[in-house]
Amino acid sequence: MNTVSRRDSAFLAEMGVGPLWTLRHQPPADALVPVDQQPSTPAEPDIAQMDWPALRAAITSCDRCGACRPGARPVHGAGAEAAVWLVAAGATSVADEAANLPVAGEAGTLLDNMLAAAGHARARDVYVTNLVKCRPVSANGGDRAPTADEVAACRPFVERELALTGATVMLTLGQVAANAMLGKPLQEALAGARGQVHAVAGAALVATLHPGELLRRGLDKALAWADLCRAVTASAPEGDERAA
Repeated sequence: MNTVSRRDSAFLAEMGVGPLWTLRHQPPADALVPVDQQPSTPAEPDIAQMDWPALRAAITSCDRCGACRPGARPVHGAGAEAAVWLVAAGATSVADEAANLPVAGEAGTLLDNMLAAAGHARARDVYVTNLVKCRPVSANGGDRAPTADEVAACRPFVERELALTGATVMLTLGQVAANAMLGKPLQEALAGARGQVHAVAGAALVATLHPGELLRRGLDKALAWADLCRAVTASAPEGDERAA
């Protein structure tokens, strides 16, 4: 657009010509650059196409959610990379972070005993992981429940772990993991997911209580045993309905 000097404006005003339209704001610099020459935003990595090394690297460098705070140490899944079961807990805990192992400490010992009773083991045919890889930290530095955004940011990692392991059964531990994988509100009671076999991402999903809960409420171990039997049946070859 052509500009008009003050003298020209005065002459035009004397002639009764007006109003004059002037450019009030200079367009931003990038608006003057042709679209095909403007810098592009880096594309989101395709997690669904990653192999194990690429997936681990993506988790290590992840900044997709609020749990990825400065100094956070994401805890990778561990166990058999070719698995029959994938066991998913909700979020990394302080014990997990310290051990650099998902479902660590006393809860981890109980989980290993539960798996052994069902005829499985982490080292042989089970892959264990946390849904949220970085530990969600409260204002006082303790553990806190993950937010819906944090769960949504990390879910593609778990889905890729499931695909890479080839596991046919996903055993979720606790309310957060079950609801997150089933697309339910995180606050919904676990009872709504237990007692049945769900289909998620090509696998049979069985929800049970977190071992940490069972340590506090020993009487609920009978419920967990029923869930394990359900998972064993779900992973049995077609026509073989034997449970542990």
